[in-house]
Amino acid sequence: MSSTESRPDSTTLRIVLALALAFTVTVVDPLVLSLNLPEVSRALHVPPQAVGLLGGAATLVMAASVLAAGRLGDSVGLKRLLMLGLVVVTVADLLSVFSPGYGFLLAMRCVAGLGMTALLAVPLALLKVSTAPERRPVAIGCLMAVDVILCGVIPAFAGWAVAAVGWRFLFLIAPLLCVASLWLTARYVPEPPVQRGRRLDVVGVTLIGVTLLALVVGLAAAQNGVLRPETLVPLGVSPSVAVLFVLHARRTPQPALDLALFRSAPFSVALAATFTLNLLIGGLGIVLGQFGSVVLSLSPESIGLLYLPGTLLIAGAVILAGGLIGRYSPRPVMITGLLVMATSGLLMAGTAGPAMAVWLLVPITWMCTLGSVVTSASVSETVLSEAAPGQSGTVASVQMAFAMTGAAFGPTVYVLLLDYFFRRQWLVDAKSRGLSVARAGRAVDAVRSGLAQSPGSTVYDPNLLRQASGLDLGLDFANGLRLTMLTVSVLPLGVAVLAFLLMSRHREPTD
Repeated sequence: MSSTESRPDSTTLRIVLALALAFTVTVVDPLVLSLNLPEVSRALHVPPQAVGLLGGAATLVMAASVLAAGRLGDSVGLKRLLMLGLVVVTVADLLSVFSPGYGFLLAMRCVAGLGMTALLAVPLALLKVSTAPERRPVAIGCLMAVDVILCGVIPAFAGWAVAAVGWRFLFLIAPLLCVASLWLTARYVPEPPVQRGRRLDVVGVTLIGVTLLALVVGLAAAQNGVLRPETLVPLGVSPSVAVLFVLHARRTPQPALDLALFRSAPFSVALAATFTLNLLIGGLGIVLGQFGSVVLSLSPESIGLLYLPGTLLIAGAVILAGGLIGRYSPRPVMITGLLVMATSGLLMAGTAGPAMAVWLLVPITWMCTLGSVVTSASVSETVLSEAAPGQSGTVASVQMAFAMTGAAFGPTVYVLLLDYFFRRQWLVDAKSRGLSVARAGRAVDAVRSGLAQSPGSTVYDPNLLRQASGLDLGLDFANGLRLTMLTVSVLPLGVAVLAFLLMSRHREPTD
């Protein structure tokens, strides 16, 4: 395959830009709200116990309905569903600008989440059917590059704009992206043939939605205690409903998710990789937020800026990764991306400390982001290559379901590990100083009570650390963080080994 054959033409680039803008909305829209949630909460007098629900409402809706959207797109038309999703998000966010209170905004976040569900998997499905197979890997790389650049620039710009003109500006960002995507999609993206005669498996879609929703809710609650009913009930419901879906799928001629897909080793490895990379990226936000504010006394704005350096290099790298996937196979690119993410975690494990230089956090953050997007490009190509004609939306939505599950696992896993290792460290610290466990426990109780309620924003109050007399909690926290990073770095290494053993070394024939 020559470089000319694999290089996207101008029409393909317009298609990629249209789909990339739509996909980026699903990341940027919830992100800018989460980063500026304190301002919104104060302005609308949001009850403290409802702040987390407001911030995560759109994500919960997406988690519950992502597979349904993919299957619906295959049935009614991928392009039609994408454009409808763009319109719904635009209307919901524009109405959010005029929110008179918390209840109205919460309702609009749910509606926006429903619209964004169509923007999760459908862009990748349309990319498969809109580009030639030999050009698809580079096209995927270009889509990821646009997403990386916008996700690096927009949050910083949004923070500045909120400080200048107020929080309502937040809900103008997604409509601007949606309108641009809508125009490009209508003009350049072709509508693939719709597979007639396939009915929507309503029961299967509902069971999968309940499984994912219960899992996300349970994981979010686990950050505040594993043995509480709020955690145990949804985490018990999720696997139970998943078993019901498996039994249902075996008896249904056209199930919402064809379980035969999982017999493909590359497909299963790719899903394990997307789960892992999203878990690590979600956990990295926890690490940077807690360690940066608690130990290094960095402001939230400074922590956010850690993601900016190297953004253009990452964008260029993921386009290059797409070219390498097309020339060789997804296997070496996936392994490389996973190893880069593992290296980032190991560097954090080896260097974290109270006197850690901020400049060291920049390459660590950069490497984790680089590894994630490179891995994601190879995952998307592997998953899309498994899609039979007329099933691109369904198959792509499976990848997004695993991605969202990994993103939900990330904050919870990191918080639980960090809490466990932190406890071990301060107990050892207390013993070495001759302090009783009770006295040391009282010193850190205030720190534990600083855990936030909203998923993905858990932080310790840095001022409380300085008040815990008799213990060096800054060092204890850093040591706990190092052990946490060492532990989670095993995950990408394990998936890299699976990719090496189970995936093909050579490029499969184009579909």
